[in-house]
Amino acid sequence: MRLLVRLLAALLGLAVAALGVLIAAEAVWAWIRPQADGLVVSWRAVRSGLGGVTWADTAALVTAIVVGVVGLLLLLLATRAGRRDVRLHDPAPEVTVITDPRSLARLVGHQVRDQDGVARASVTAGAKRVRVKATSRFREMGDLRQRLTDTARDAVGELPLRHSPKVAVSVTPPKERR
Repeated sequence: MRLLVRLLAALLGLAVAALGVLIAAEAVWAWIRPQADGLVVSWRAVRSGLGGVTWADTAALVTAIVVGVVGLLLLLLATRAGRRDVRLHDPAPEVTVITDPRSLARLVGHQVRDQDGVARASVTAGAKRVRVKATSRFREMGDLRQRLTDTARDAVGELPLRHSPKVAVSVTPPKERR
């Protein structure tokens, strides 16, 4: 989601910058040649075309609705794309303690990868859930999934988190080499 908001912000920034350059170029052109039409945009044709449009016209109402809906969608995207910090217990009333989900995933990942029988592991974490995807070194996994679940729960349990996230662990056997 953050990628989408960053992309939209970059595109909107480029559009506003291009519009600013266009307006500046048109202003300089109008200053140099006051009697000529616009450099890129025919402003006389635009003014005469918009001269007959009122606020009660369908085109004006549709444009206002479209701009309003696009604005609300952008606002919704911006509010959903905030950082998803994980809150910890505050040591004092005036102190707020947070951690990054990536740091939480890194902590759990180090402990999971230290377990016997784990070839690879990837961990994603958030305030509500920690997901561990591990690959076993051996075909026979035995109790590896349960050990990794216990390890991940212990790692999360040792932290002073306000709300303990759910831990989900999946273990796959190694791929056969041919």
